[in-house]
Amino acid sequence: MKKGINYWAFPPGTDGASINQVTAMEKAKLLGYDCMELTVEATGALTGATTLEEASALRKAADGIGIELVTVASGLAWGESPTNPDPSVRARAIESYKRSLELCAALGAKTLLYLPGMVSACFVPSYAPQPYEAVAKRAKEAVEALLPTARKLRVTLAVENVWNHFLMSPVEMRDFIDQFGSEWVGSYLDLGNILQFGQPEDWIRTLGKRIAAVHMKDFRVNVGTLDGFVDLLSGDVDYRSVMPALRAVGYDGTYTAEIVPGRDGAAEKAIAALKIIEGY
Repeated sequence: MKKGINYWAFPPGTDGASINQVTAMEKAKLLGYDCMELTVEATGALTGATTLEEASALRKAADGIGIELVTVASGLAWGESPTNPDPSVRARAIESYKRSLELCAALGAKTLLYLPGMVSACFVPSYAPQPYEAVAKRAKEAVEALLPTARKLRVTLAVENVWNHFLMSPVEMRDFIDQFGSEWVGSYLDLGNILQFGQPEDWIRTLGKRIAAVHMKDFRVNVGTLDGFVDLLSGDVDYRSVMPALRAVGYDGTYTAEIVPGRDGAAEKAIAALKIIEGY
């Protein structure tokens, strides 16, 4: 089991600045993580303006530390969605993802977390709800536009199940992925996000080999809001069932703890939980 931690888990310094990425990788390695999931942001150390040479330097730093960069995440699409009703916004989102794919390849990572669009989202209140069928059409067009880049760079575009009121079931997610008939489109399975709408084991069985990466999160269903996300093993994800299900479908990728926002002690708690989960 390759245990990973997301860069967002590490809180900013007392000056409010994000932690240096190399420092975060060093801390992760000391804690016992195998992988670090770096993130592409609107501002910060890794953005669309980052050069490929700078990304390659991060890759070399990771190699020197002895930690793998397997996946890359980004939340940019919450601000510029590939299914926005404005064609100019959709075009910018696609160009942003193309750049993220390029940075992903320069980092040596194999999988990019992909937000496919949204009907609506509770944490983007300014975004007017969109017709589901229109979102499905735009989402398909966006992936088709990105596939040549993903194929060329050999980076998997991994569609994450998020609170976007789109692709709400494992069957929908499976069919969305399968319509492209490409090995470069897969699933980024977020276990905590599922609980509001279903059971992780169902998603695992249905998606099977399509699962390219896994986010380890936990959630308390009786809370039912963003406040329901809690530390690993403190919520309702049944990891005693989840881990055998993942092994049964042959999943052998990374298990990345995603913690947002970062806070002191979060990475330490997560590695301890992942070591327990590993034994299930």
